Amino acid sequence: MSDFNQILEPGDYENGQINTVVEIPKGSNLKIEWDRKRAIFMLDRIEPLIYSKPVNYGFIPKTLDEDGDELDTLIVCDQSLPTAICLKAKVIGVLLFEDDGDMDYKIVCVPEDNRDNGDSINSLDDLTPRYKAQIEEHFKHYKDLKKLNSTKVLGWGDSTKAKQIIAECIDRFQKSQA
Repeated sequence: MSDFNQILEPGDYENGQINTVVEIPKGSNLKIEWDRKRAIFMLDRIEPLIYSKPVNYGFIPKTLDEDGDELDTLIVCDQSLPTAICLKAKVIGVLLFEDDGDMDYKIVCVPEDNRDNGDSINSLDDLTPRYKAQIEEHFKHYKDLKKLNSTKVLGWGDSTKAKQIIAECIDRFQKSQA
């Protein structure tokens, strides 16, 4: 397997396009994480089925979030995307999320070319309130059995806020490599 932080760029985020790598497929209860030191995917744990992911989960290469990991992505599409695939995605917003006191942003994106839905999702406003509520509910509670109340959903930000966070995480990654 290749090191995604060596072979991929974050993408043209200023124009709303990113590269993202899938870690956890939608519907999975496996907590799969990219291990940047070994350049492999590792199974961190198996969650109870009630905490299966409501959305595909991934990361943007060559970024570093405040929690010390690559910047997370929530890849919105009807299909479950397999672990380790890379895709170009369109940034539509960000989930403002805190995990154990650390900011752990989730960039919300959609596949750049989705002919199945006619590329109909272009902003968070195109997601139903119920779908966004399901995502919030998941992230509020998915660690409850391990450590109750250790996560907080702080709201949503638009694509402008998401691009600002991506820029900060790219800068943090570059400084960590110096």
